[in-house]
Amino acid sequence: MSASLTVPLYRVAHGRTGDKGDRSNISVIAWHPALWSVLVEQVTEGAVAHQFAHRRPTRVARYLCPTLHAMNFVLDGVLDGGVNDALNLDSHGKALSFLLLDLPIQLPRALDRHLVGPG
Repeated sequence: MSASLTVPLYRVAHGRTGDKGDRSNISVIAWHPALWSVLVEQVTEGAVAHQFAHRRPTRVARYLCPTLHAMNFVLDGVLDGGVNDALNLDSHGKALSFLLLDLPIQLPRALDRHLVGPG
């Protein structure tokens, strides 16, 4: 048996989003405090920029909120100019959270009891 397993981020955390202009805010909140260190290690600015590479963000910034076991990402330039300028509703902040929550995460098997959703 492998010492780790690969799961989508949505099994480790949930998200909240918002958008303003051409900027999307995506918060990632651990389902359980024991999963926090995995999030900090793997859900980095670089990993998020890679996940959104097709949207060509001009900047990705991560802000940690350890007391809440959460982090907030600010992605600039990913909303096709913003809600009023975009012709594609799928590019707005709410839809983009689902793209982030599909990020593959390597999880130590010892933490699998804290996962949410079907395995």
